[in-house]
This record gives sequence, structure tokens and C-alpha cells, in this order.
Amino acid sequence: MHFGDRLVQSTRHIGNPLCVGLDPYLDKIPPLFCDGTMKPNDPRTAPAIESFLKAVIDMIAGKVAIIKPQSAFFEKLGWRGIRALDVITKYARSNDILVLMDAKRGDIGSTAAAYAEAYLTDEAPLLSDALTINPFLGKDTLEPYLNEVAVNKRGIFILVKTSNPGSGDYQNVHVENIPLYEFIGQSLQPIADKFTGPDTGWSSIGIVVGATYPEQADRLREILPNALFLIPGYGAQGGGADDAVRAFVKRTSGFEGGVVNSSRGILFSDGNYTSDLKTWELNLSRSVEHAVNSLKEALERKS
Repeated sequence: MHFGDRLVQSTRHIGNPLCVGLDPYLDKIPPLFCDGTMKPNDPRTAPAIESFLKAVIDMIAGKVAIIKPQSAFFEKLGWRGIRALDVITKYARSNDILVLMDAKRGDIGSTAAAYAEAYLTDEAPLLSDALTINPFLGKDTLEPYLNEVAVNKRGIFILVKTSNPGSGDYQNVHVENIPLYEFIGQSLQPIADKFTGPDTGWSSIGIVVGATYPEQADRLREILPNALFLIPGYGAQGGGADDAVRAFVKRTSGFEGGVVNSSRGILFSDGNYTSDLKTWELNLSRSVEHAVNSLKEALERKS
């Protein structure tokens, strides 16, 4: 099924746009799940991370439509970390949770094709429903990923206006009298339209727009009315719920238009650093409930 349709229909069914980011900071893993030194080269660390994140998935199944594993935290652990990432992605998808791999790939020619084959083909060893892409090397570097979007019904989210404080160093520089992020957005408009879903009208081509830049999100929504937004920066990075859903638009099922990511605010909120299973489960549930309710209330305020 078309990725844009799958994601939107799943968020409609779940009832919220929350995306849970899986960023396993080694120094923040609850003692309940720790084993050994928890250093990257300790062979016990990756299995501990795997156990922790499977428990997280068990707790959020049926409550969120999508997760976003950050590949770097797994790559940091070497081959054992990649194996853990494989297990986690398969486990999530077996629980009817979509997987958006945050790997920010961007390269040319056969290298880009290899990245696409690693994540987006039916035979991909790290099979994901969608992948984050860096467009800096040019539109031709998007072609291998767009091919998998077309053939295998996957999705991609292209970096346009990221949430970090220094994003403006390059993304706000003017090109042909407009900021670079707008220039990139305009270049993606015909591509996004090409991959619009037949059931929901949302595209499988999305963009990354930080919750920390709501005015820029407004402009990008004007340029890309049918593109799904991946919105990082909500919660621990300082973005509020109202800013996170600012670029959502009203459709027949209510306000929609993307997913809002929270990583540390879910996994490592106050009270989650514990050795007691019941305490951890209660606090994680509260973290998810708080994020979901905050986003729902922000959407209601838009009505």
C-alpha cells in the first residue's frame, strides 16, 4: 500500500500524530535493562539495548503509528548494534508499527542505490517503511530512493529545515532571492505531487521541518500542500505542541499532515531511570500519554 496513505490512515486510526524516536543514549538507559559496562565495545551492551527497546515497543504498541530509530546510536555499537537494529525494526513492524529509519543518507550514483537497497527494497536487510534523506548532493541523488518509493511503496523524508540551532548557517542562505530551505521545497513540489496517495491525498515524499521553526514550517506548507512533515525538535529540544502541529491542515478527518517526533521526552523522562519494572512501565506510559494529550490539545486549539 502507498506509504503516505498507510501512515495517514494509521495516525487516523491511532488518533494522534506522535512518532517515538528510538535514540538509545547509553548513559540514560534505565538500570533495569543495563548489563555489563554499557560501553560501546562491550558485547553485552547491544543485547541490553535490544531488550530495552523491545520493552518500549511493547508499551507503545497500539498507542503510536510510527517509530524513528536513529541509526547512529546503533552504528556506534558496531556489528552487534546493527544486529540489534535489525531485531528492533522487525519487532516493531510485527507489532503493526511503521518504521521510519533516521539515517540521513545522501550520496551519488551506485552508493545512493546501495543505501536504498539497504533500507527500502523488499529484500532489504534493515527493511524500513521510510528513510530520511539528505538532498545536498542534488536531485539526481534522490532517484534511487524515488524508484523504491514507486516500486516498493516506501516513503522518504528529505531534510529541508532542520531543528538544530545552527540550521540557518546554510539553510537560511538566500539562493535566487529566497532562503535555501524554500528553494529546496520548491524543487520538491512536483516530485511530491507525483507520489500523492489515492486514498488520502498525502504524498509518500515528505520533508523534515523542525518544531523549533514554526514560521518556516508555515511557508513550506504553502509550497508543499500534500507533503507529510516529519517534525523533530518537540519536547526535549524546546519545541512546543502548538508549534509542532502548526503546519497541519484540516482535511475530512481533522487536522493532519505529518508526524511529530519525541525521543528523549519519551524514553528518558523523569522517573524512567529506575531498577523497578513497574515504576518504569508506569512512568513510560505517563510520558507517552502526556505527549499524546499535548498534541491532541494543540490540534483541538486549531479547530
